[in-house]
Amino acid sequence: MAAPRDELLTIPEVLTELRNVSKSTFYRWRQLKKGPKSLTLPNGSVRIKRSELERWKRTLEDAE
Repeated sequence: MAAPRDELLTIPEVLTELRNVSKSTFYRWRQLKKGPKSLTLPNGSVRIKRSELERWKRTLEDAE
């Protein structure tokens, strides 16, 4: 049985999940290396693995 694929999310999909986070804030987090790790595809599109988004959110919970 094949392992389930790790869904690749677009930045708009990530912003929808985070609710009330602006695109500019998210890009600033990326620039400061405070956001989830991302992949840049050969065409320049950015994707974030679902597992990475979930891991990153858990680190924020631990920081409280």
